[in-house]
Amino acid sequence: MSTSSRTDALAARRAEILAAEPRLRARDLAQRLDISEAELVALGHDDVDVTPLRAEWAAIIATVPALGRVMALTRNEHVVHERKGIYGTLEGNAHVGLIVGEDIDLRIFFSHWKSGFALTERIESGFRRSLQFFDAQGTAIHKIWLTGDSSIEAFDLLVAKFSAPVAPLAIEPPAASKPGLADTEIDVEGFRAAWDALKDTHQFHGLLNKFKLERLQALRLAGETRARRVPVSALRAALETSASRKLPIMVFVGNPGMIQIHTGPVENLKAAGPWFNVMDEAFNLHLNEAALDSAWVVWKPTEDGTVTSLELFDAGGLLAATLFGKRKPGMAEDEGWRAVVSGLTEREAA
Repeated sequence: MSTSSRTDALAARRAEILAAEPRLRARDLAQRLDISEAELVALGHDDVDVTPLRAEWAAIIATVPALGRVMALTRNEHVVHERKGIYGTLEGNAHVGLIVGEDIDLRIFFSHWKSGFALTERIESGFRRSLQFFDAQGTAIHKIWLTGDSSIEAFDLLVAKFSAPVAPLAIEPPAASKPGLADTEIDVEGFRAAWDALKDTHQFHGLLNKFKLERLQALRLAGETRARRVPVSALRAALETSASRKLPIMVFVGNPGMIQIHTGPVENLKAAGPWFNVMDEAFNLHLNEAALDSAWVVWKPTEDGTVTSLELFDAGGLLAATLFGKRKPGMAEDEGWRAVVSGLTEREAA
């Protein structure tokens, strides 16, 4: 089949699916069409203007503050994290970026970014504008949606400055995964000793690399004084308890190209089928509880005292989301969060 014939067939099939399910999300529509989400965006249609962007990712993100208040969206297979606010100053370099703010808080890994687009969609209420970025497999890394408080003029200037010629997408197959070490090959005593010597939570990734451990494997081998498995229902319990106590927490959701963080309270919680949701004005979280296989309470030593997290994994060992108490470097952990987590582990022990 020629490229044009395939494009026409995909467009016809897309129209057929959307006629039956007009509210189908882009990720699900792409799966139905057996293409990547980046290819779906590039396919375009009559009601959307799609502009490819040059691969100047850091420069583009550095321009985003001019858009004003937007909605930042980062997701993985099982969790969608949406946060409204104004992007702060981008720090870092062309490979790793950092944006720290009360509303928009990001850790960016630009080496995974391979394609990007600006979209202007015509909808019943007018126009919907966004910037969307994808990895080499065409999987969404990060999206930025304009709100009623955003600057359309700044969006148009950004698109004009960074637009690229239309070109075929080069979608790569997933990299072959390398089998990890068996538990019997791990220096468990050395690993536990190094864990106990941690000074900062950011050292944990280096610890895993040093001992050649997968993250979930590390929690299994850490011992119950460092990591304890709890029921998956601990997620809902932690969010509900934090909401009832008006406790500010931190919610981390990421993929290889981005980690997005919410810091603050959660208030409006709602279950809908397999999804458990936070539906606040500035923060939305959509988490597929049915896809979770395990939850762990994890204690890491730091110079500021023990830091406690709730980590959620799927059956393949993918880290879906992590919850912490609100804190910053130099601050001790919130005792209110410790009480929430203690309640989870005590319930499990009982």
